[in-house]
Amino acid sequence: MPLTSLMSWPALYTQLVGANRHATSLGKIWLSVLFIFRVMVLVVAAESVWGDEQSDFTCNTLQPGCENVCYDQFFPVSHIRLWCLQLVFVSTPTLLVAMYVAYRNHRDKRKLLQGQDEELETLKKRRLPIAGALWWTYACSLVFRLLFEAGFMYALYVVYDGFQMPRLVQCDQWPCPNLVDCFISRPTEKTIFTVFMATTSSICMVLNMAELVYLVIKAVSRSATIPSPTQRDFFWVTQN
Repeated sequence: MPLTSLMSWPALYTQLVGANRHATSLGKIWLSVLFIFRVMVLVVAAESVWGDEQSDFTCNTLQPGCENVCYDQFFPVSHIRLWCLQLVFVSTPTLLVAMYVAYRNHRDKRKLLQGQDEELETLKKRRLPIAGALWWTYACSLVFRLLFEAGFMYALYVVYDGFQMPRLVQCDQWPCPNLVDCFISRPTEKTIFTVFMATTSSICMVLNMAELVYLVIKAVSRSATIPSPTQRDFFWVTQN
């Protein structure tokens, strides 16, 4: 059974949408890019492209075991599995925001247990401002997203020696009798998809960095507009 069919992407999307209700506009754009240009492409197209990566990996030898050893040497981790892990790790920090919002709602719900049902419904649908503890939680989730994106991009580049899929690879691992030539199926198509996924990952990183900068600027401007106790006392004296 395909790996992507085992993963409940709709359930993950539902959780992320719930957390993104409290996000900025850049956060909503990030979620759209993540699911439209990464998850959908991975499920609909990329999996079929890599479906024959091992069956059509051909070497010019009949030595038993040589082809499997060469395939393991050049494909230690499947692109599809690596991208699935990347998407899961990148999406997980957003759930920290959802956990914090759920904690806030639960805490405030206990205070409103004696209130009316309308107040409880409003509590479920409210949008919390990104300030205080929520600001720190949201900022940390963005930092973790950037670290996971950069880490998986680096791993993909190092493991496969770049984003271009070679047509021919040579292997001399045991039990191959000598230097063996092995040919990868549809290298051009796989290169296109690899570059596309790397590009969308880079776009997501840019959006995360822009959102983090936006949060910092908003926090600085908000703290600058709050008068200090001395300023408040001076204002009170001048007015009286």
